[in-house]
Amino acid sequence: MNPAEIVRGPDTSATPAVFKPAATDAASETETTGSIQAALSRWFAAQALIGLSLVCVAIYAVTAWSFQVKQASEFERQSELIKHLIQESRDDPGRDGLRHKLDDFFSTHAEISLVLRRGEETIYSTRPTRASARWLWKPTEEHQAQPGEAAMQLQLGIDIQEDTRLLSRLAWTLVGAVVLGSLLIALTGALLVRRGLKPLKKLILQTAATGPAHPGLRIDPSPYAAEITPWVVQFNAVLDRAEQAYQQLESFNADVAHELRTPLANLIGMVEVELARPRSIEELRDALLSALEEARRVSAIVIDMLFLSHADRGAVARRSAPVSLADQVRTVLDFHEATLEDVGLKVHVSGDARIGVDAGLVRRALSNLLSNASRYAMPGSTIAVVIDTQPDGVWVRVANRGEPVAADVLPNLFKRFFRAERSRTDSSEHHGLGLAIVAAIARMHGGQTRATSRSGVTEISFSMKPED
Repeated sequence: MNPAEIVRGPDTSATPAVFKPAATDAASETETTGSIQAALSRWFAAQALIGLSLVCVAIYAVTAWSFQVKQASEFERQSELIKHLIQESRDDPGRDGLRHKLDDFFSTHAEISLVLRRGEETIYSTRPTRASARWLWKPTEEHQAQPGEAAMQLQLGIDIQEDTRLLSRLAWTLVGAVVLGSLLIALTGALLVRRGLKPLKKLILQTAATGPAHPGLRIDPSPYAAEITPWVVQFNAVLDRAEQAYQQLESFNADVAHELRTPLANLIGMVEVELARPRSIEELRDALLSALEEARRVSAIVIDMLFLSHADRGAVARRSAPVSLADQVRTVLDFHEATLEDVGLKVHVSGDARIGVDAGLVRRALSNLLSNASRYAMPGSTIAVVIDTQPDGVWVRVANRGEPVAADVLPNLFKRFFRAERSRTDSSEHHGLGLAIVAAIARMHGGQTRATSRSGVTEISFSMKPED
């Protein structure tokens, strides 16, 4: 049967793709491409500067508010004292008694200033004795000493020079604390970041020591922090896959060389023999037919390898309208009818499912499974083909009775050029790619493969997921 046409994936053979994290803006792009140590140090410095600035601003604001509360309390206290002095002098018909009392009071309270008026007349006014004083005046307040008298206007001032000086000193102290504290935190933060990034330098050296030149060498994740451990584990997994792929490539090269060497050697030998002496037309015809057979065998291997290569590169199957899988099995049975009759085998088909698939590829997978089953089935036995729908997809199972397959062989059945018999006695007819092609077709339909062998019954199956 001719292999069905497949859908090719994107061509990635020219230039390997490089993953680049998307940057939200120019600043973040610059930061991601710079030094982690420098970036963290800058962030430490910025965080320290902003944090200390906010704390110091809060301290200054609370202190200034405390001074305002103290000044308001002082205004209230001094106002009550002056009102009391005015009330005590209400029996004095003149103004000398009140002025005398106020002079005595302000002689010991140079930090207070008073202007006392009645109407447009200034009754009493102090002269500030401090040249460098800074006065804070309370709004004019009226006070009536006796009923029927005109109210007095009191304007009281307090020297806040000392409070202003303390606030200024506190402000400069806080500014110095912010600057020095930020520098200290930035310096210690840079040292801590440098110390914290030392494991990365060690990891770089260990990573450089791995590779094809040191097979089996892995990085121990235990000495590293919890944030680095997943990366180390993933890197070790990448090394495992790379070494496995390298080993498979070496094995694949050897298998391809072996498979192609035999038909090419036969072809070359045959041509050399036929050219060694004169041949009749009939003999040359037979030689050309034999050469054509060997050439077709080489072509089949090349075609199968190209198919597997496309499948490995992510090709997906072209799905048609839903078809009956049981009908596809019967179509393949018609093709194998003569072979099955020669060995006295019967095939029993049970179950069915309708699913959109690449019918040509599915028939090819079924043909490979039936060919494999008929080759190893006991003569006169029955091959069972079961079609079953499961939550993970539609499964097609092909089971035959025969010699059991060893448990260590089952996982390798779907590998390229693998044969349970190492002698390759049947390599002229089968080159060990049939089940590998079945696995590739299953992957192209979003499915998987499975192989079991119990009680003399070997079952090989593949699944296909319905199209979303």
